[in-house]
Amino acid sequence: MNPTLALWLVVAIFSASYLGLALGKVPWLRIDRAGIALVGATLMIVTGILPLPEAVRSVDYEAIILLFGMMVVVACLRLSGFFIRLTSILGHFRTPHALLGVTIALSGVLSAFLVNDIVCLALTPLVIHLARRLRIDPLPHLIGLATAANIGSTATLTGNPQNMIIGVLSHIAYVRFAVCLAPVALMGLVIDFFVIAVAYRHKLSVAQAVPEQSVEEPVRRRQSRSWLLKKSVAVTLVTVILFFIGLPVSLVALAAAAVLFLGRVRPQRIYSQIDWSLLVMFCALFVVVHTFETRVVHQWGIEHWRLLFNHPLGVLSLVSAVLSNLVSNVPAVLLFKPIIPAMPAAAREGAWLALAMSSTLAGNLTVLGSVANFIVVENARRKGVVISFWEYCRVGIPTTILTLGVGVAWLYLIG
Repeated sequence: MNPTLALWLVVAIFSASYLGLALGKVPWLRIDRAGIALVGATLMIVTGILPLPEAVRSVDYEAIILLFGMMVVVACLRLSGFFIRLTSILGHFRTPHALLGVTIALSGVLSAFLVNDIVCLALTPLVIHLARRLRIDPLPHLIGLATAANIGSTATLTGNPQNMIIGVLSHIAYVRFAVCLAPVALMGLVIDFFVIAVAYRHKLSVAQAVPEQSVEEPVRRRQSRSWLLKKSVAVTLVTVILFFIGLPVSLVALAAAAVLFLGRVRPQRIYSQIDWSLLVMFCALFVVVHTFETRVVHQWGIEHWRLLFNHPLGVLSLVSAVLSNLVSNVPAVLLFKPIIPAMPAAAREGAWLALAMSSTLAGNLTVLGSVANFIVVENARRKGVVISFWEYCRVGIPTTILTLGVGVAWLYLIG
């Protein structure tokens, strides 16, 4: 194929793919983001731009294995009734401010070690049920759940999918990553609480009377299998410990998944809890971005981008925050895959940390910023609680600005 034609074809396919990811759909079709990425990757291969063997090599299987392993761990925790048991903790806090505080803390801590999307999926119905049982308006607590899940997931490499990708690409140790960004997550959770407390000071000042007919029946407690609960919690704790010891995170996650499959739970039940579409999107985006990197980005002369090299933390944080709200944080992070390795070695670790921090915290800007937000909003809507776009922005915009400011300042402070 003519090199010039190939170049423009790559640009066209890449641009169309990311435009589709930004919109989340294609007019007149029912295709989703995973399908859009898959179509883009397929076009790169079938047009002859990228040979199939090279496309296979471009997929970073360490990231895929890590994400799959953590999905299995969280799936078993959910099937065991672990998250339902947490309602007993939430039930001890009966005032609006206390319930908000413990919801934010629980969401943030769990999201630091487990995938934040699954934490939101598991906790949303429980928070709604408990708030209604206590005759408290669930709206502030649901927004706190979503924003805290995003903030808390900043703390570690296993908090969210984009951090997992960054961990594999950057080779930053689990402990090193946590030492650098866990303080940002902790400060962010405190900021989140105060922003919501101010924004909803009238709703949180007194318990709101809920009309009797709108109060749901107690959530049907599925009889937990105590053996599965004990096994799942034990495997999770050992997994986190091994992460901190410094063993390869992808291998540890895969081993944890293998151990959990050695039980009496039907594999189909575990498979049904796994987000296969996210795994498909990851694989396809690796192919799309790799093609764009080798055919286009290498001609940009990244080594001469003085503004980026002179101010990596500020520039990366701002650009990734904007991109994360345009095309979602995972595709945004992959865009930087060819850029950061071209930076001076001394600046790379800080650049990867800034990218992880900003792409995650930027997810709180609007409802569209992260999958965790979608999960909370959609699950709440099914249970009769409407969180509008602008209602969410009352908390999301100031929280994002403040936490990003704190995050950038912290990274500058620690050098």
